[in-house]
Amino acid sequence: MNMNSYKCCEDASDENKHILSQLSLIKLLSDKNRLQILCILNSQSHPVNELVTHLQTSQSLVSHHLIALKKLSLVKHEKSGRQVIYSLSKKGKEVIKLLKLLSSKEQR
Repeated sequence: MNMNSYKCCEDASDENKHILSQLSLIKLLSDKNRLQILCILNSQSHPVNELVTHLQTSQSLVSHHLIALKKLSLVKHEKSGRQVIYSLSKKGKEVIKLLKLLSSKEQR
């Protein structure tokens, strides 16, 4: 069977690019630490060292997760002296709203 004969399997199609983008987001959100970072940043902006304290993990692991979150435009950063302050982007806030909506539907 030739999978290329199906429109959904063509790499160049806009629909497939959209699906791959959604898949990347779902994979990203499947990590507990990344979800925790989003939840922490939902309340207020934080420098990396505060995120490390909240998550009780290494600075390098937090930085790794932040890079992944930045790649999908869920967080943004701003330099303040020697510190880098992270906050949710507009897209990150929308993802949090969606997660809260899904969570509230589960509880019904």
